[in-house]
Amino acid sequence: MARVLLLLALCVLPALVTAARPARNPFVVQGSVYCDTCLAGFETSKTTNIAGAKVRLECKDRKTQDLVYSKEGTTDSTGKYTITVDEDHEDQICDCMLVSSPRKDCRSPSAGRDRARVILTNDNGLVSTTRYANAMGFMAAQPMSGCTELLRLYQEYED
Repeated sequence: MARVLLLLALCVLPALVTAARPARNPFVVQGSVYCDTCLAGFETSKTTNIAGAKVRLECKDRKTQDLVYSKEGTTDSTGKYTITVDEDHEDQICDCMLVSSPRKDCRSPSAGRDRARVILTNDNGLVSTTRYANAMGFMAAQPMSGCTELLRLYQEYED
């Protein structure tokens, strides 16, 4: 009888523990990194994506600003990155940020485009676990040819 109870406990107990745990639903953070080839401060038709750029996702405690979570990613051949996050970060502020660019001609982070905020919680009404970060960019060392004409076209649209 004791053996039967022991066997039953060994079979049922793990099932109960597994059932009591909440299901893990990882978040997927996606974004892209570009080179601002015209030094415009925004993406243009001459903007190129950067393959091999390093980005980091950091989550900080909302009250103390202490770093709680950090994970790095690298852009693929199209300049896009994907970072998988297993935990919910409801009470934290999470930002994707530029770390480095492999291009020698485009290494300076663009002010205001060097980070992107992402919300990593299931308690916000979103059904999908995919989170899209705004595109982040580096500035080219020198504007490429044709940028003056392109930026002139943008000014014409404003008038």
